[in-house]
Amino acid sequence: MIDGIGDDGLWFRIETTSAAAAARRGAERLAAQLQLGEQRTADLAIVVAELTSNLVKHADEGVLLLRPVRAEGQAGVELIAIDAGPGMADLVGSSRDGHSTAGTLGIGLGAIVRQASWFDAHSVPGRGTVLVVQVWPAGRQPAPGWAGGLVRPLTGETVSGDGFAVRIRDGRHQLLVCDGLGHGPLAAAATRAAVQAFHTAPAAPPAAIVEHLHRSLTHTRGAALAVAELDRSAGIVRYCGLGNIAGALVDEAGGRRGFVSLPGIAGHQRRTVREYDYPFDPGSIVVMHSDGVADRWQLANYPGLSSRAPLVLAAAVLRDAGVRRDDACVLAARAA
Repeated sequence: MIDGIGDDGLWFRIETTSAAAAARRGAERLAAQLQLGEQRTADLAIVVAELTSNLVKHADEGVLLLRPVRAEGQAGVELIAIDAGPGMADLVGSSRDGHSTAGTLGIGLGAIVRQASWFDAHSVPGRGTVLVVQVWPAGRQPAPGWAGGLVRPLTGETVSGDGFAVRIRDGRHQLLVCDGLGHGPLAAAATRAAVQAFHTAPAAPPAAIVEHLHRSLTHTRGAALAVAELDRSAGIVRYCGLGNIAGALVDEAGGRRGFVSLPGIAGHQRRTVREYDYPFDPGSIVVMHSDGVADRWQLANYPGLSSRAPLVLAAAVLRDAGVRRDDACVLAARAA
Protein backbone atom coordinates (compact mmCIF):
# COMPACT_ATOMS: atom_id res chain seq x y z
CA MET A 1 0.00 0.00 0.00
CA ILE A 2 1.31 3.45 -0.92
CA ASP A 3 -0.01 6.40 1.13
CA GLY A 4 -3.45 4.82 1.37
CA ILE A 5 -3.47 3.57 -2.24
CA GLY A 6 -2.88 -0.17 -2.59
CA ASP A 7 -2.15 -2.05 -5.77
CA ASP A 8 -5.91 -2.40 -6.41
CA GLY A 9 -6.02 1.38 -6.55
CA LEU A 10 -8.41 4.06 -5.34
CA TRP A 11 -11.65 4.91 -7.11
CA PHE A 12 -12.94 8.47 -7.45
CA ARG A 13 -16.45 9.34 -8.60
CA ILE A 14 -15.87 12.45 -10.70
CA GLU A 15 -18.99 14.62 -10.84
CA THR A 16 -17.75 17.92 -9.40
CA THR A 17 -14.64 20.07 -9.49
CA SER A 18 -13.98 19.24 -5.82
CA ALA A 19 -13.87 15.51 -6.67
CA ALA A 20 -11.50 16.33 -9.54
CA ALA A 21 -9.24 18.23 -7.14
CA ALA A 22 -9.21 15.28 -4.72
CA ALA A 23 -8.13 12.96 -7.54
CA ARG A 24 -5.33 15.33 -8.52
CA ARG A 25 -4.04 15.53 -4.94
CA GLY A 26 -4.15 11.74 -4.66
CA ALA A 27 -2.17 11.37 -7.88
CA GLU A 28 0.46 13.85 -6.71
CA ARG A 29 0.86 12.05 -3.37
CA LEU A 30 1.25 8.72 -5.15
CA ALA A 31 3.80 10.22 -7.55
CA ALA A 32 5.82 11.54 -4.60
CA GLN A 33 5.84 8.14 -2.90
CA LEU A 34 6.92 6.47 -6.15
CA GLN A 35 9.63 9.11 -6.69
CA LEU A 36 8.31 9.88 -10.14
CA GLY A 37 10.32 13.09 -10.36
CA GLU A 38 9.30 16.72 -10.40
CA GLN A 39 8.76 17.08 -14.16
CA ARG A 40 6.83 13.82 -14.56
CA THR A 41 4.72 14.68 -11.52
CA ALA A 42 3.83 17.97 -13.22
CA ASP A 43 2.99 16.03 -16.40
CA LEU A 44 0.82 13.67 -14.35
CA ALA A 45 -1.05 16.64 -12.86
CA ILE A 46 -1.89 17.81 -16.39
CA VAL A 47 -3.17 14.36 -17.32
CA VAL A 48 -5.38 14.14 -14.22
CA ALA A 49 -6.71 17.64 -14.77
CA GLU A 50 -7.68 16.90 -18.37
CA LEU A 51 -9.19 13.49 -17.58
CA THR A 52 -11.29 14.81 -14.71
CA SER A 53 -12.31 17.91 -16.64
CA ASN A 54 -13.65 15.71 -19.43
CA LEU A 55 -15.54 13.57 -16.90
CA VAL A 56 -17.12 16.57 -15.18
CA LYS A 57 -18.11 18.34 -18.40
CA HIS A 58 -19.12 15.53 -20.72
CA ALA A 59 -19.53 12.21 -18.93
CA ASP A 60 -22.35 10.32 -17.25
CA GLU A 61 -21.39 8.19 -14.24
CA GLY A 62 -17.74 9.15 -14.66
CA VAL A 63 -15.18 7.43 -12.43
CA LEU A 64 -11.40 7.44 -12.23
CA LEU A 65 -9.18 4.64 -10.91
CA LEU A 66 -5.76 5.71 -9.63
CA ARG A 67 -3.15 3.03 -8.90
CA PRO A 68 0.58 2.26 -9.05
CA VAL A 69 1.95 0.17 -11.90
CA ARG A 70 5.28 -1.65 -11.79
CA ALA A 71 7.65 -3.34 -14.21
CA GLU A 72 11.33 -4.32 -14.16
CA GLY A 73 12.11 -2.60 -10.87
CA GLN A 74 10.44 0.70 -11.74
CA ALA A 75 7.07 2.17 -10.81
CA GLY A 76 4.68 4.58 -12.48
CA VAL A 77 1.14 5.84 -12.08
CA GLU A 78 -1.82 4.42 -13.96
CA LEU A 79 -5.13 6.22 -14.48
CA ILE A 80 -8.26 4.57 -15.84
CA ALA A 81 -11.15 6.91 -16.69
CA ILE A 82 -14.49 5.24 -17.35
CA ASP A 83 -17.83 6.80 -18.23
CA ALA A 84 -21.21 5.99 -19.70
CA GLY A 85 -21.47 9.30 -21.52
CA PRO A 86 -22.16 10.19 -25.15
CA GLY A 87 -18.95 8.60 -26.40
CA MET A 88 -16.96 9.61 -29.46
CA ALA A 89 -17.33 8.32 -33.01
CA ASP A 90 -13.82 9.49 -33.96
CA LEU A 91 -11.49 8.95 -31.02
CA VAL A 92 -8.38 9.66 -33.12
CA GLY A 93 -9.84 12.94 -34.33
CA SER A 94 -10.89 13.88 -30.82
CA SER A 95 -7.28 13.55 -29.65
CA ARG A 96 -6.12 16.28 -32.05
CA ASP A 97 -5.75 19.74 -30.57
CA GLY A 98 -8.61 22.03 -31.53
CA HIS A 99 -11.22 19.28 -31.85
CA SER A 100 -14.31 19.86 -29.71
CA THR A 101 -17.76 18.38 -29.35
CA ALA A 102 -19.12 20.77 -26.74
CA GLY A 103 -17.77 24.21 -27.54
CA THR A 104 -14.59 23.72 -25.50
CA LEU A 105 -11.03 24.30 -26.70
CA GLY A 106 -10.76 20.62 -27.51
CA ILE A 107 -7.17 20.28 -26.31
CA GLY A 108 -7.83 17.75 -23.53
CA LEU A 109 -7.15 14.45 -25.24
CA GLY A 110 -4.22 15.87 -27.18
CA ALA A 111 -2.61 17.04 -23.95
CA ILE A 112 -3.17 13.65 -22.35
CA VAL A 113 -1.52 11.81 -25.25
CA ARG A 114 1.50 14.14 -25.18
CA GLN A 115 2.17 13.74 -21.45
CA ALA A 116 1.49 10.00 -21.25
CA SER A 117 4.17 7.31 -21.38
CA TRP A 118 1.47 4.99 -22.72
CA PHE A 119 -2.14 5.61 -23.70
CA ASP A 120 -5.02 3.53 -25.04
CA ALA A 121 -8.74 4.10 -25.30
CA HIS A 122 -12.04 2.90 -26.69
CA SER A 123 -15.27 4.77 -27.25
CA VAL A 124 -18.67 3.96 -28.72
CA PRO A 125 -21.31 6.64 -29.35
CA GLY A 126 -24.11 6.24 -26.84
CA ARG A 127 -22.18 3.75 -24.65
CA GLY A 128 -19.31 5.75 -23.23
CA THR A 129 -15.53 5.89 -23.18
CA VAL A 130 -12.62 4.14 -21.49
CA LEU A 131 -9.26 5.91 -21.31
CA VAL A 132 -6.14 4.26 -19.86
CA VAL A 133 -3.04 6.37 -19.23
CA GLN A 134 0.32 5.47 -17.71
CA VAL A 135 2.87 8.05 -16.59
CA TRP A 136 6.34 6.61 -15.92
CA PRO A 137 9.65 8.21 -14.94
CA ALA A 138 11.41 10.06 -17.73
CA GLY A 139 12.94 7.79 -20.33
CA ARG A 140 10.76 4.74 -19.65
CA GLN A 141 8.46 3.66 -22.48
CA PRO A 142 6.52 0.56 -21.40
CA ALA A 143 5.10 -1.86 -23.93
CA PRO A 144 1.38 -2.72 -23.77
CA GLY A 145 0.81 -5.66 -21.45
CA TRP A 146 -0.46 -9.03 -22.68
CA ALA A 147 -2.95 -9.05 -19.77
CA GLY A 148 -4.76 -6.43 -17.72
CA GLY A 149 -7.39 -6.34 -15.01
CA LEU A 150 -9.08 -4.19 -12.41
CA VAL A 151 -11.02 -4.58 -9.20
CA ARG A 152 -13.86 -2.54 -7.72
CA PRO A 153 -15.14 -2.98 -4.15
CA LEU A 154 -18.77 -3.31 -3.14
CA THR A 155 -20.38 0.10 -2.73
CA GLY A 156 -19.66 1.28 0.81
CA GLU A 157 -16.57 -0.92 1.30
CA THR A 158 -13.01 0.37 1.28
CA VAL A 159 -11.43 -2.98 0.32
CA SER A 160 -12.43 -5.62 -2.21
CA GLY A 161 -12.63 -9.35 -1.58
CA ASP A 162 -11.94 -9.93 -5.28
CA GLY A 163 -8.53 -9.88 -6.87
CA PHE A 164 -6.36 -11.06 -9.75
CA ALA A 165 -2.76 -11.81 -10.57
CA VAL A 166 -0.69 -12.43 -13.69
CA ARG A 167 2.66 -14.15 -14.03
CA ILE A 168 5.07 -15.67 -16.53
CA ARG A 169 7.00 -18.55 -14.98
CA ASP A 170 9.32 -20.75 -17.06
CA GLY A 171 7.49 -19.64 -20.19
CA ARG A 172 4.04 -20.34 -18.74
CA HIS A 173 1.64 -17.38 -19.16
CA GLN A 174 -0.77 -17.77 -16.25
CA LEU A 175 -3.75 -15.86 -14.86
CA LEU A 176 -5.57 -15.94 -11.52
CA VAL A 177 -8.96 -14.52 -10.54
CA CYS A 178 -10.05 -14.93 -6.92
CA ASP A 179 -13.22 -14.08 -4.98
CA GLY A 180 -12.75 -14.27 -1.21
CA LEU A 181 -15.81 -15.63 0.57
CA GLY A 182 -18.10 -12.79 1.62
CA HIS A 183 -17.00 -9.15 1.67
CA GLY A 184 -14.75 -6.79 3.57
CA PRO A 185 -11.35 -7.29 5.23
CA LEU A 186 -11.62 -11.07 5.80
CA ALA A 187 -12.55 -11.70 2.18
CA ALA A 188 -9.71 -9.42 1.11
CA ALA A 189 -7.30 -11.35 3.36
CA ALA A 190 -8.26 -14.64 1.66
CA THR A 191 -7.64 -13.13 -1.76
CA ARG A 192 -4.29 -11.64 -0.70
CA ALA A 193 -3.22 -15.09 0.50
CA ALA A 194 -4.25 -16.61 -2.84
CA VAL A 195 -2.37 -13.97 -4.83
CA GLN A 196 0.77 -14.45 -2.75
CA ALA A 197 0.59 -18.23 -3.08
CA PHE A 198 0.05 -17.91 -6.83
CA HIS A 199 3.14 -15.76 -7.27
CA THR A 200 5.32 -18.11 -5.21
CA ALA A 201 3.99 -21.41 -6.59
CA PRO A 202 6.38 -23.51 -8.68
CA ALA A 203 5.89 -23.54 -12.45
CA ALA A 204 3.13 -26.09 -13.03
CA PRO A 205 -0.13 -26.58 -14.95
CA PRO A 206 -3.30 -24.85 -13.66
CA ALA A 207 -4.66 -27.92 -11.81
CA ALA A 208 -1.48 -28.20 -9.76
CA ILE A 209 -1.58 -24.47 -9.05
CA VAL A 210 -5.19 -24.71 -7.84
CA GLU A 211 -4.26 -27.61 -5.54
CA HIS A 212 -1.43 -25.48 -4.16
CA LEU A 213 -3.79 -22.54 -3.59
CA HIS A 214 -6.32 -24.82 -1.88
CA ARG A 215 -3.69 -25.91 0.64
CA SER A 216 -2.49 -22.33 1.10
CA LEU A 217 -5.93 -20.95 2.03
CA THR A 218 -6.84 -23.29 4.88
CA HIS A 219 -6.16 -20.53 7.43
CA THR A 220 -8.58 -18.13 5.67
CA ARG A 221 -12.32 -18.13 5.15
CA GLY A 222 -11.70 -19.54 1.65
CA ALA A 223 -12.34 -18.35 -1.88
CA ALA A 224 -13.67 -19.17 -5.30
CA LEU A 225 -10.81 -19.02 -7.77
CA ALA A 226 -9.66 -20.05 -11.23
CA VAL A 227 -6.31 -20.32 -12.98
CA ALA A 228 -5.83 -20.14 -16.74
CA GLU A 229 -2.69 -20.79 -18.76
CA LEU A 230 -2.23 -19.52 -22.31
CA ASP A 231 0.00 -21.95 -24.18
CA ARG A 232 0.63 -19.95 -27.32
CA SER A 233 2.88 -22.47 -29.03
CA ALA A 234 0.32 -25.27 -28.66
CA GLY A 235 -2.70 -23.01 -29.33
CA ILE A 236 -4.38 -24.16 -26.11
CA VAL A 237 -5.85 -22.46 -23.06
CA ARG A 238 -5.66 -24.66 -19.96
CA TYR A 239 -8.22 -23.78 -17.28
CA CYS A 240 -9.01 -25.01 -13.78
CA GLY A 241 -11.55 -23.41 -11.48
CA LEU A 242 -13.27 -23.92 -8.12
CA GLY A 243 -16.46 -22.00 -7.47
CA ASN A 244 -18.24 -19.22 -9.30
CA ILE A 245 -15.45 -17.61 -11.32
CA ALA A 246 -16.50 -17.14 -14.94
CA GLY A 247 -14.07 -17.62 -17.79
CA ALA A 248 -14.49 -17.45 -21.55
CA LEU A 249 -12.52 -17.44 -24.77
CA VAL A 250 -13.65 -14.70 -27.14
CA ASP A 251 -12.72 -14.77 -30.82
CA GLU A 252 -12.17 -11.77 -33.07
CA ALA A 253 -15.75 -11.92 -34.34
CA GLY A 254 -17.10 -11.67 -30.81
CA GLY A 255 -18.08 -15.33 -30.40
CA ARG A 256 -17.71 -16.75 -26.89
CA ARG A 257 -16.86 -20.18 -25.52
CA GLY A 258 -17.29 -20.53 -21.76
CA PHE A 259 -14.86 -22.38 -19.50
CA VAL A 260 -15.90 -24.99 -16.93
CA SER A 261 -15.38 -24.35 -13.20
CA LEU A 262 -16.27 -27.07 -10.69
CA PRO A 263 -18.12 -26.52 -7.39
CA GLY A 264 -16.00 -25.88 -4.33
CA ILE A 265 -14.31 -23.37 -2.01
CA ALA A 266 -10.53 -23.24 -2.15
CA GLY A 267 -9.17 -23.72 1.35
CA HIS A 268 -12.21 -25.63 2.63
CA GLN A 269 -14.28 -27.69 0.21
CA ARG A 270 -13.18 -29.26 -3.01
CA ARG A 271 -14.52 -32.57 -4.20
CA THR A 272 -12.28 -32.65 -7.25
CA VAL A 273 -9.89 -30.50 -9.22
CA ARG A 274 -9.93 -30.92 -12.96
CA GLU A 275 -8.20 -29.09 -15.77
CA TYR A 276 -9.82 -28.47 -19.16
CA ASP A 277 -8.14 -27.61 -22.46
CA TYR A 278 -9.63 -25.24 -25.04
CA PRO A 279 -8.14 -24.58 -28.48
CA PHE A 280 -7.80 -20.96 -29.53
CA ASP A 281 -7.02 -19.06 -32.69
CA PRO A 282 -4.54 -16.18 -32.96
CA GLY A 283 -6.24 -12.96 -31.93
CA SER A 284 -8.52 -14.61 -29.38
CA ILE A 285 -8.94 -13.08 -25.91
CA VAL A 286 -9.37 -14.79 -22.56
CA VAL A 287 -11.75 -12.98 -20.18
CA MET A 288 -12.19 -14.02 -16.55
CA HIS A 289 -14.34 -12.36 -13.89
CA SER A 290 -15.92 -12.81 -10.49
CA ASP A 291 -19.66 -13.14 -9.89
CA GLY A 292 -19.75 -9.41 -9.20
CA VAL A 293 -19.87 -9.10 -13.00
CA ALA A 294 -23.01 -10.28 -14.75
CA ASP A 295 -22.26 -12.76 -17.50
CA ARG A 296 -24.32 -10.86 -20.08
CA TRP A 297 -21.68 -8.89 -21.95
CA GLN A 298 -21.04 -9.50 -25.64
CA LEU A 299 -17.86 -8.31 -27.34
CA ALA A 300 -19.78 -7.92 -30.60
CA ASN A 301 -21.51 -4.89 -29.02
CA TYR A 302 -18.18 -3.03 -28.84
CA PRO A 303 -16.83 -2.36 -32.34
CA GLY A 304 -13.05 -2.25 -32.35
CA LEU A 305 -12.65 -3.24 -28.69
CA SER A 306 -10.94 -6.55 -29.49
CA SER A 307 -8.01 -4.64 -30.99
CA ARG A 308 -7.44 -2.50 -27.89
CA ALA A 309 -5.25 -3.38 -24.91
CA PRO A 310 -6.68 -6.09 -22.63
CA LEU A 311 -7.01 -3.58 -19.78
CA VAL A 312 -9.28 -1.37 -21.89
CA LEU A 313 -11.49 -4.38 -22.64
CA ALA A 314 -11.62 -5.34 -18.96
CA ALA A 315 -12.63 -1.81 -17.98
CA ALA A 316 -15.44 -1.71 -20.54
CA VAL A 317 -16.81 -5.04 -19.30
CA LEU A 318 -16.65 -3.86 -15.68
CA ARG A 319 -18.49 -0.65 -16.53
CA ASP A 320 -21.37 -2.32 -18.34
CA ALA A 321 -21.69 -5.66 -16.51
CA GLY A 322 -20.38 -4.96 -13.00
CA VAL A 323 -22.94 -4.93 -10.20
CA ARG A 324 -22.81 -2.47 -7.30
CA ARG A 325 -24.07 -4.93 -4.67
CA ASP A 326 -20.93 -7.06 -4.86
CA ASP A 327 -17.17 -6.80 -5.23
CA ALA A 328 -16.19 -7.06 -8.89
CA CYS A 329 -13.08 -8.10 -10.80
CA VAL A 330 -12.36 -8.48 -14.53
CA LEU A 331 -9.15 -9.80 -16.08
CA ALA A 332 -8.46 -10.03 -19.83
CA ALA A 333 -5.49 -11.49 -21.70
CA ARG A 334 -4.55 -11.71 -25.32
CA ALA A 335 -3.89 -15.20 -26.58
CA ALA A 336 -1.45 -14.04 -29.25
